[in-house]
Amino acid sequence: MRRSIRVPLALALAGTVTLGGCARNAQRGAVIGGAGGAVVGGVIGAASGSTAKGAIIGAAVGGAAGAIIGDQMDRRAAEIRQDIPGAKVERVGEGILVTFDTGLLFGLDSAVVRPAAQENLRNLATNLDKYPDTDLLIVGHTDSTGTESYNLALSKRRAMAVSDYLAGQGVARTRLRMDGRGELEPVASNDSADGRQQNRRVEVAIYANEQARQAARQRAGS
Repeated sequence: MRRSIRVPLALALAGTVTLGGCARNAQRGAVIGGAGGAVVGGVIGAASGSTAKGAIIGAAVGGAAGAIIGDQMDRRAAEIRQDIPGAKVERVGEGILVTFDTGLLFGLDSAVVRPAAQENLRNLATNLDKYPDTDLLIVGHTDSTGTESYNLALSKRRAMAVSDYLAGQGVARTRLRMDGRGELEPVASNDSADGRQQNRRVEVAIYANEQARQAARQRAGS
């Protein structure tokens, strides 16, 4: 079941600026992409239906600096697509969204990563190790089968399991944030088996960290 989410007008306006005007106004983009940008972006994303995409939006800087980051992310997304054929890889704003079908990662009602799925996560960890200038938000999702409270808890356990696995492969925990949204952010109808399968997923939002944003601003200003 979907739940309506209210956000303060200031955050809604901030999301509008970041979505529609980051390429036109780097200064405003920097406000959203500062120290609390990913958190603000998460609120924006929750209101618009995607916490993971909201985190990427919140870390955007816009302008010439954003174009520099975007070019870097284009190349990294291409590498991830090649290395992780079982995942959906999208370029979103100035970041990358990697989506795993939880049926590939976990057994029924389980938060233990399947042995067959570990190679995909190892490959992702290898890519992340090559580019330590990014942070991640890992978000678990379920379909609407079962109670909302159970689904929320399961989605959080699965997000934590992916985070723990990546950390075990050497990804610094300081780069990792996680959240579970349960059934609250469906991408398809839960009225069909195919729709429910699409909704059972783990999303990994990858976006430039503060140091990378500052470096891009300096390059853009030189």
